[in-house]
Amino acid sequence: MSSIYDFAARSLAGEDVPLRRYEGKVLLIVNTASKCGFTPQYRGLEALHRDYGSRGLAVLGFPCNQFGGQEPGNAEQIQEFCAGKYDVSFPLFEKIDVNGAAAHLLYEYLKRQQSGLLGSSIKWNFTKFLVDRAGRVVGRFAPTATPDGLRKQIETLL
Repeated sequence: MSSIYDFAARSLAGEDVPLRRYEGKVLLIVNTASKCGFTPQYRGLEALHRDYGSRGLAVLGFPCNQFGGQEPGNAEQIQEFCAGKYDVSFPLFEKIDVNGAAAHLLYEYLKRQQSGLLGSSIKWNFTKFLVDRAGRVVGRFAPTATPDGLRKQIETLL
């Protein structure tokens, strides 16, 4: 696959979602977890979604249980936690693997496009990928990068 828009993912509600649905938008793609030290970043991700969604930003959350078993819940539990604790309204997808033989094809693509400092593998929850309106992966940010700290890069792309 040659474009981010060639991929699809299943939403927490079980709907197949082609990423082509987000063509022409700036994307912030994040692997998330509900029981992680970085989990409060949901608040900042939701703030980005609310502040910039009308200008063309789409935040896409991909729960992942590969790091310390920090996303043990099923789809319903994840949705209830995110909506109840952090008022998340941006799209969340089914739990996926981001590394290894079972890694989601979208994440294989993202990692090929933007390798990290220590190689292409995702090192922990809340690694963020920024995609421009043309579908190019233009940034990869460590879990320690806060959503608020990405505002300047996002505004430049919008």
